[in-house]
Amino acid sequence: MATLQRQSRLTIETRGAGLYEFTPAAARFVREAALDAGLLTVFVRHSSCSLLIQENADPDVRRDLLAFFARLVPPADDPAMAYLTHRAEGPDDMPAHIKAAVLPVSLAIPVSDGRLALGTWQGIYLFEHRSSPHRREVVLHLA
Repeated sequence: MATLQRQSRLTIETRGAGLYEFTPAAARFVREAALDAGLLTVFVRHSSCSLLIQENADPDVRRDLLAFFARLVPPADDPAMAYLTHRAEGPDDMPAHIKAAVLPVSLAIPVSDGRLALGTWQGIYLFEHRSSPHRREVVLHLA
């Protein structure tokens, strides 16, 4: 018996630090695969951003997450970050790598009845940690 596997890549254009929801694109990929049950693996191909499943109803959640992580890991030019040595790409670069080291860069989402098995208020986000715009690539793999 052959196993159905599909793979696709999404490009997400960011405008700087923030959470960028791409649930509709992932749901469309799953729908088009026409697989009743499976597992969607989502992987971001960069080391200065991450992925999250988070509430998508109240934008205050996204604002609070940004504020929390900005306080947890401030820019490299903040006196609290004087210990950092990697500064070649600007004051947001090494803090972005730290955030990506503590947050997931891949997610596993069950597929049931041909749909993502997300909760009512859950969405899939790319969490951009850099201040400037970037083109981020996310791999979707369904098996």
